[in-house]
Amino acid sequence: MKCPGQDTRYWKPGAVFEAKCPKCGHEVEFFKDDTTRRCRACGHRFLNPAMDFGCAAYCQYAEQCIGDLPPELLAQRQNLLKDRVAVEMKRRFKKDFKRIGHALRVARHAEQIGREEQGNLAAILVAAYLHDIGLSVTEKGASKGAAWDQEDEGPALAREILTRLGAGEGLIEEVCHIIGRHRAPGPEEGLAFRCVHDAEAIADLEERQKADPLSRDSVSQANETAFLTESGRRLARRVLSPAGP
Repeated sequence: MKCPGQDTRYWKPGAVFEAKCPKCGHEVEFFKDDTTRRCRACGHRFLNPAMDFGCAAYCQYAEQCIGDLPPELLAQRQNLLKDRVAVEMKRRFKKDFKRIGHALRVARHAEQIGREEQGNLAAILVAAYLHDIGLSVTEKGASKGAAWDQEDEGPALAREILTRLGAGEGLIEEVCHIIGRHRAPGPEEGLAFRCVHDAEAIADLEERQKADPLSRDSVSQANETAFLTESGRRLARRVLSPAGP
């Protein structure tokens, strides 16, 4: 079945047009369903300026439809996936606003750490939103969210969500690894893992601090032992405001 926007039955006047080559200015003829055309004058290949690529930001078959996606569309696609994952997380936790707030806090810290560390923000943010998603299943059962149960349930649930949303297999594997091991990091974890780990550590310390303000010594000790990135340590020092000596 053809995408309606590229089916000739729905075409209107102007479906065949000319566009100037951005390199040399030569006129290049486009059909509405051409994704790219090569300029006969200079050989430059460029995207169809009249084609709406909006659906490719979320369609899992976009690569098959239009081939290699341009960088700006890839960025849009990753941003849209992140937003849809956040919605899915909220839907799974329903009225558990404490869990939702925690996930949003972890994601906010993870984005800041990830930017400073120049990590893969798609993997970092998706994993941050879903890092405790297994608790939406385990807390309904007798185990009441035991860590080992949620780390079994979490990757499977994350895989189901991300597959349905059309995420790539590489991203799914990385996110599932982070979710399955984020409470027990190995000796050689990747950058995305370390960013999410540190973001969660900061969020946990913030929540502890609301109930029992941390001393300066406690924050200093946490900075030495709890974090896996330098950006995480710096953010912890900024976010946590120790009360007392």
